[in-house]
Amino acid sequence: MTYVNDGIESAMAQAKAAAGDKDVQVRGAYTGQRALEAGVLDEVQIHQIPVLLGRGRRLFDVLPSEIELEIAQVIDTPEATHIRYRVRR
Repeated sequence: MTYVNDGIESAMAQAKAAAGDKDVQVRGAYTGQRALEAGVLDEVQIHQIPVLLGRGRRLFDVLPSEIELEIAQVIDTPEATHIRYRVRR
């Protein structure tokens, strides 16, 4: 594990360098928001389940501006709907 304290851009650059040709995943609302804000995410995946919790961190609550997404894939199952979006630049 490596801790990075000089910003999301640096963290993503280090993760991509370490991953080589593999994908880098970002998990959690706060980190995802910072990565979207910095423009360092290529895709967003949402796994929507039929349960409303009513608490927790909102996934897209504090984005600084509008971010356009393009649907890349939708998989619908009885347990969840899995949506993969490409971030438009």
